[in-house]
Amino acid sequence: MVKHIALAFIALFLITIFPLRLSWADELEDIQKQINSLQKQLDMSRQATRPLESALNKLQKQIKSIQSQINATSNQLVKEEQTIKTLEKTIITKEKDIHSQQQKLQTQIHYTYKLARSISPISLIFNQGLSHQTLTVIAFEERLMMSSRNQIQTLSEKLATLKKIKQEVKKRKEILAVKQKRLASLQSQLDKQARFFAKEIAGAKAYQNMLSQKIASLTARQKQILAQKTGLFTTSVGDVPLSGDPNARADYDPGFRPAFAVFSFGAPHFKGMSQYGAFGRAKKGQNYQDILKAYYGNIRLETISSPSTIATTVGTLPFEDRYLMGIAEMPTKWADKGGYEALKAQAIAARTYALSYVGWRMDSRSVKKRICVTQACQVYKSSKANNTPDAWRRAVQDTKGLIIVSNSTNQIISAWYSSTSGGYLKSYTTLGHSTPAHWDTQCGNQTCWTPEAYEKIAGSPWFYKGWYKTRSGKSCGRSHPWLTQSEMADIINTALVYTNNPSSPPHLSQTDSCFGSVPDTWSTDRIRQEAAKYGGPVSSIDRIEVAYSTAGYTSKVIFYTNRGRKEFDGAVFKKVFNLRAPGAIHLVSPLYNIEKK
Repeated sequence: MVKHIALAFIALFLITIFPLRLSWADELEDIQKQINSLQKQLDMSRQATRPLESALNKLQKQIKSIQSQINATSNQLVKEEQTIKTLEKTIITKEKDIHSQQQKLQTQIHYTYKLARSISPISLIFNQGLSHQTLTVIAFEERLMMSSRNQIQTLSEKLATLKKIKQEVKKRKEILAVKQKRLASLQSQLDKQARFFAKEIAGAKAYQNMLSQKIASLTARQKQILAQKTGLFTTSVGDVPLSGDPNARADYDPGFRPAFAVFSFGAPHFKGMSQYGAFGRAKKGQNYQDILKAYYGNIRLETISSPSTIATTVGTLPFEDRYLMGIAEMPTKWADKGGYEALKAQAIAARTYALSYVGWRMDSRSVKKRICVTQACQVYKSSKANNTPDAWRRAVQDTKGLIIVSNSTNQIISAWYSSTSGGYLKSYTTLGHSTPAHWDTQCGNQTCWTPEAYEKIAGSPWFYKGWYKTRSGKSCGRSHPWLTQSEMADIINTALVYTNNPSSPPHLSQTDSCFGSVPDTWSTDRIRQEAAKYGGPVSSIDRIEVAYSTAGYTSKVIFYTNRGRKEFDGAVFKKVFNLRAPGAIHLVSPLYNIEKK
């Protein structure tokens, strides 16, 4: 009894400390609630901030205007001060002139007075008059005195005028000084208000930025979950052949009509050697040299003295006798089905890839870094190295030391490879060497694709597949990739909206709850309303045409509908399909087809 109580207590403690992980649906619902709440707060904050921003803009305009007035007033004050200084200099000059004239006049008056004193009254009585010379002097002095008086009067009048002007300028200066002080006070008040508003706005912006970051973080998680539906991945065949899913095949009957499905040719990354293509080529009699040259182009095979060991994320391993023996990238059983040459091509590609990855070069033959042992690099399994199948052991030993070297650079290449390309290989460049882009068919071009594609000859289950599950196996209740007419019509209407309104993707996500909802996703009815603006909405599809580019991708898709002919760019339709298709139904390849039953 005590033991049971103790166990119950421990269990309760663990549940309290380590709560159970939310399911995807619960997590997405919780994320959506958080996003909605944060978005509401963000919208409210922005709405509250707009009047502040408007007020700040007005204040800043007023401050700018006041500053302009202050500058003008300051300039005018400087001019008035200069005017006053000029007037003061002129007044001083005029005052000096008046003083000089007054002194001169005093001298003249004094002289005339002395002259007058020197003439006695008796002489004036007894003499008939003064001498002509004396009279002339007296008249001259009188004229001088009159002239001095006139100059003094004129100077005095000018001086009075200057003083009056000076007083007027001083008054203007005082008025300007008062105005400047008033403007400075007003500017100080407005600056204080502006700083307050700026501080409030900065705080609001910081708050909004924090909310936006939280929303972005939650949205990223949302996208991460949604990416599990449409996420593209690099993959190889692995040690065990893929089992075909009959429900993902084109001949599967969904049990309703009309029915529509989109099928991908191959899966990423469409570069380097196609493993199923190599198998198909081997079945058709090609040797490992033919296979490698077909996929890597202008290359040659060279035998080197392999390094004794290689650094990996699981330790340093003997290179030829253990690491390569444990490479689990191609089914050994293919050797029993005519694919032994493909195994040898794989051994050489794996050896070349590993050496180029760790920094080994033709002119620097040493291991400089380590390689991972997962599909992110190439898969190594110790269990396979411990018990290497005979065919794979022979493939490694028969090709010992052989690597792929570029004829154009005389350097080792990075030998990429993957399971299935869908019949077309893209070019890629590695260490200066470029591989050829080509149709992987017996005729060497598009004319015999798909019947004579080497991957189809090899029976790749990924050559032509309808994807309705994620890589982890999540299917969201769907048991096949087929869509009803209303579901396909919704996707077509969505493509119409996107084509005519490229800013609409935030509204175009799938409407079911398989991977959680995206904020403000438009319903089927809303999509129909929007599509009505662009020649829709489509409700029925009569037939479908698909056109392919010679460069290995679907160039366009055409639907003949109740609303006429609707044509879409292949890449655009792929994007829309992956956004809108229900459940986990999605495309993994730019080379695809659409079928109708």
